[in-house]
Amino acid sequence: MKEKSIELLNKAVADELSAVHQYMYFHFHCDDQGFDLMAAMFKRTAIEEMIHVEKLAERILFLKGEVDMTLAHSVKHVHDVGEMLKMAAGMEEGSANDYNMWANECAQNADAISKKLFEELVGDEERHQDQFEVEMENLDKYGENYLALQSIERSKSNSGGAGPQ
Repeated sequence: MKEKSIELLNKAVADELSAVHQYMYFHFHCDDQGFDLMAAMFKRTAIEEMIHVEKLAERILFLKGEVDMTLAHSVKHVHDVGEMLKMAAGMEEGSANDYNMWANECAQNADAISKKLFEELVGDEERHQDQFEVEMENLDKYGENYLALQSIERSKSNSGGAGPQ
């Protein structure tokens, strides 16, 4: 029974590690383009995904399993912010769906703690998905001006002053 939980928990580790790598990649590129708020959002999400890896690994070790640190997939080289958000929302939706199914499998194998962990992760993944979808809606609503405002704010803070009065 615990072997199935360990297998599912390791699948989640691979998923979460891939998300960390992808979101940090997005963070670097948003930061490079001057989109500070987007960069910070992707970095914050990557850190939350790292915390997920830690929780999953702790559970695997408690079950006397081996933590597999293999990535589920490699980083996709996406530079367009709209595409980043679309990809991120899709990743989160997929994870939430998987974790819901895996919670049920753990319950069927009498592993209530792993079930509860997957249920907690579903809540986080749905929150991340919502966050990315809100940003996509803002980008659709305000267009490239939405991103330009972030670059303007960076320029103001880098210039050391407020500019002409």
